[in-house]
Amino acid sequence: MDRRNNRRDEDGLSVVTANRLLDGRIVWLDLQGAWQLSIRNAATFPNDSMPERLATQTARAAADEVVGVYGVQVVLSSSGPEPLTTRERIRAFGPSVHETFTPAWQPPAQSGRA
Repeated sequence: MDRRNNRRDEDGLSVVTANRLLDGRIVWLDLQGAWQLSIRNAATFPNDSMPERLATQTARAAADEVVGVYGVQVVLSSSGPEPLTTRERIRAFGPSVHETFTPAWQPPAQSGRA
């Protein structure tokens, strides 16, 4: 079940996100069905196809070693998909803490986008 389906317009695009079990990292589904670390590599899907897409990915979650699969509505920009909500922008481009406290695996921010 998509926990955030009430935040998605009938028209528009969404991406699929989850957390990787190995290390808790936020991951994004690409066109080949692989999980990527950057939203820039995420595939976009029409919002009306998201219920089926999410059902498929949720069923595969254990095999893919991810948890918390859900959809995020986005708009396309010159740098790729960008989430509409603040929460999802933080997940996609965070962290929202001072760089001193940024985990070593997080790439350095570039123009407000990591």
